[in-house]
Amino acid sequence: MQKVKLMNQSSSTSESTLTVLVTGANRGLGLEFCRQYVAAGYRVIATCRQPQKATELTELSERSSLAIMALDVTDSQAINRLGEQLQDQPIDILLNNAGIYGSQGQVIGNCHAEPWLNTFLVNSVAPMLITTALLPSLKLAKQPKVGFVTSKMGSIADNTSGGSYIYRSSKAALNAVIKSLAIDFADVVSMVALHPGWVRTDMGGPNGLIDVEESIAGMRKVIDNLSTADSGQFIDYKGVTVPW
Repeated sequence: MQKVKLMNQSSSTSESTLTVLVTGANRGLGLEFCRQYVAAGYRVIATCRQPQKATELTELSERSSLAIMALDVTDSQAINRLGEQLQDQPIDILLNNAGIYGSQGQVIGNCHAEPWLNTFLVNSVAPMLITTALLPSLKLAKQPKVGFVTSKMGSIADNTSGGSYIYRSSKAALNAVIKSLAIDFADVVSMVALHPGWVRTDMGGPNGLIDVEESIAGMRKVIDNLSTADSGQFIDYKGVTVPW
C-alpha cells in the first residue's frame, strides 16, 4: 500500500481542518470530488486501484496535501488493512464513489452471472465493507458523514424504461444497504444516498446532461447540509428527494 501523507499533531495545518476520503478517485466524479475538496481546504485521502496510472490525481497530489492510497475495492483484506492504517485518523466525510456499470448490453439473454456478481461486489458489497472498516475513524470525527454515490437507475419507483438489469439491481441493492446503515447508526453517523445526475463521464457517456463540476458542487451542498435527522435519504445533486 502506498505511503500516505497524513497530517499529525505536529503539522502546521489547523487541527480544525476536516478530512474527506474518496474511493474511485482516479477519474470522473471521484477526481472532481478531490479537486473541489482540496480547493475548499480539506485534507483529502484519495483511493484508487492503480495509483501509478492515476496521472491527474498524482499531479493534484504534488501541488496539494492530498494523499493517495492504493485500494482495490473487490479485495476485502485490502479494505480491512485500510481501516487499520487509518484507525487513529478522524474521517469527517467518507465518499463511497467507486463503481462500475458492468457489462454492456444488459438485456434479456445477455446478462451473465460472472459480470453480474462482479458488479454487485463493486457497487453493493464494497461500500458496505469500506464503511464498516472505517467506522472507528468516522467515530473520531465530530459530525461524521458518509455519502454513497448511487443512481436513480437503482430506484424501483422511478424505473419506467426497463433494461440495464445488472447496473440497476446493483444500485438498488446499494440503496437497501444505505437505508439499513442509516438506521443502525442513527445519531452516530449521517448517511445519504446521492444521485449525481446524468453526468458527462467515461461511464455516463458524452450525451450526459451536466458536467462533473456541476454534479460534484451540487452533491457537496447536499453533504454540507446533511444532519443525523436527514440520514437515510436518497437525494440528487440538486437537493431533490429521489423515490426509492
